[in-house]
Amino acid sequence: MNFKEVWQELRGIFTGKTLDALLPPILFAITNAIFGFVVGAICALSLSLILGLMRLLKKQKWQYALGGFILTSVATALSLLSQNALSYFIPAMITSALLTMAALISNLIKKPLAAWVSHLTRGWPLEWFWRDDILPAYRQVSWAWMVFFFLRLSLQVFLFSGGQIGVLSWTEILLGWPATILVLVASYIFGIWKLRKLGGPGVDEYQKGTNPPWRGQTRGF
Repeated sequence: MNFKEVWQELRGIFTGKTLDALLPPILFAITNAIFGFVVGAICALSLSLILGLMRLLKKQKWQYALGGFILTSVATALSLLSQNALSYFIPAMITSALLTMAALISNLIKKPLAAWVSHLTRGWPLEWFWRDDILPAYRQVSWAWMVFFFLRLSLQVFLFSGGQIGVLSWTEILLGWPATILVLVASYIFGIWKLRKLGGPGVDEYQKGTNPPWRGQTRGF
């Protein structure tokens, strides 16, 4: 495996949809510090709306922009209704909590979150993921995701409880897409290594009904 392979697999993350999620909280952090939370919330919401309209006008994928707009709208509404800038980060904490629970529960029932994410993004058959010589790789990655989401949630709650909005703002930015990208890169590298070690069939071999010995999964996780 080389850097080019990893980049090709994850380059979709480094597109406009990353900016859709990253720029609004950055703008909120800056404008809130200078002009106060009302201006910060309105600026973040406005930017999220502008990014969504840009995707539509350019006929690009707008689902990510829509998701970012909805989350930003909820966060903005909470901060304005409560008259407290900290409320802007409540949706982020709820998201971290839900992802932690999803990773935990899905692993306990042996239907790991990482497998569902891969299935939905790649369209590979679910039956392949549940094989005994495939499943452990996705379970181990899902456990790692659970730890990441839990640690992020713990830090969010700690800073939120302490009212440290400035630190929380920048923590949200760093633990958003930058940290997520690192986790996905590590997940991909480890996942491919684990699949090869398990010795199961690659997706193409499974779909073709190829008999062992298998070449195994050589690309994609």
